[in-house]
Amino acid sequence: MKLWQKDKPSLKEIESFTVGNDRIMDMYLAEYDVLGSLAHIAMLQTIGLLDREEQKILNTELKKIHQLIKDGKFVIEEGVEDIHSQVELLLTRTLGDVGKKIHSGRSRNDQVLVDLKLFFREEIKKIIQEISLLFQLLQTLSEKHKDQLLPGYTHLQLAMPSSFGLWFGAYAESLIDDVASWQATYTLVNKNPLGSAAGYGSSFPLNRSLTTQLLGFDELHYNVVYAQMSRGKTERFLAQSIGNTAATLSRLAMDVTLYLNQQFSFISFPDELTTGSSIMPHKKNPDVFELIRGKCNTLQNLPAEIALMTVNLPSGYHREMQLLKEKVFPAFQTLTECIRMTAYMLQSVRVRKDILRESQYKYLFSVEEVNRLVLQGIPFRDAYRQVGQAIESNTFTYTPEVHHTHEGSIGNLCTAQIRKMMETQLAGFSFEKSDQAMQMLLQS
Repeated sequence: MKLWQKDKPSLKEIESFTVGNDRIMDMYLAEYDVLGSLAHIAMLQTIGLLDREEQKILNTELKKIHQLIKDGKFVIEEGVEDIHSQVELLLTRTLGDVGKKIHSGRSRNDQVLVDLKLFFREEIKKIIQEISLLFQLLQTLSEKHKDQLLPGYTHLQLAMPSSFGLWFGAYAESLIDDVASWQATYTLVNKNPLGSAAGYGSSFPLNRSLTTQLLGFDELHYNVVYAQMSRGKTERFLAQSIGNTAATLSRLAMDVTLYLNQQFSFISFPDELTTGSSIMPHKKNPDVFELIRGKCNTLQNLPAEIALMTVNLPSGYHREMQLLKEKVFPAFQTLTECIRMTAYMLQSVRVRKDILRESQYKYLFSVEEVNRLVLQGIPFRDAYRQVGQAIESNTFTYTPEVHHTHEGSIGNLCTAQIRKMMETQLAGFSFEKSDQAMQMLLQS
């Protein structure tokens, strides 16, 4: 079944190639297709394209379909092109001509657009929830281990003293910027394209503000051409946010993998969280973090893939857009799993104490000695030369302590301030509003 089909069917080869994996991908959208239709028929009734009784019976049947989806019993039948066709087919089987009225005033173009927006909105909510939990854990670990010193590196060479508090806290603050990226993406996602039809509007007096309200969108895409142009652009925003968060996780995973190495041994995990070797009995491999690193590195390529699929397209809809689902949909699941697994592992991390008391790290304190001399009144460049000469002559002495007090330093992590920044970013999402709108649609 095809909503656009007239008399002549397409060749099977054409049908197979054009549909591709879309029926599989559309299962992700099934619930949201029903929700979009519930809002659409409510609007159609207000403008006289459905009477109250027709809207009532359509409402009832759509909710039954929604329940089938939630129960895992909904399928797109063989020969049915997409989710939109399947829902309309079920309605027509049950209600006859009334079921055929549901498509009035919309195209599959704006129908799939609203499905995608609702799906993306929900996936963003899931990711933000996972990021928030990881952020809280990193802040907890930062405070718990703030007094445990850690070697700091530049160019992967010993540089200056750091701390586990600084290390965990750095990744916590990094997540704030990732959330800021997600917030910008959410602003684009949370706009209503319904009513743009095939990209040029409709002669029906559609009430697009009403569907915007019913679906819990913050705003609508006013210009109907741009509503269609937002497909592809939305995915580019999503891909960039996915890539940004993946970059943070990948870098953290690399640090963990390095710090687990026996020649570092800064951290450890319980045996049950690592894997062994089939031949080397001493091995405790960081397989989980290596997989997180690999998966997240792959996700960082997503913006380039999306860009290449959408570049140099004129305005209007183009079939390439269909392929974006196959790239973006699985990426949500992969990223969510990586965030969740990172948090799961870090809950059990063990940090080694008194690392910097080992003699191999003594030169980490060279800057501290320079600064100590400066505080005694010696000009900085002279103090630098004096300490440098002591190092060269192997007469360098030091105290394995640090006294940093400025904002964001070892002795002043600014955990509360960082937490406040995250709270400000999280407040920019209107998840509660959209959740309430969805509930009201299903209860009306």
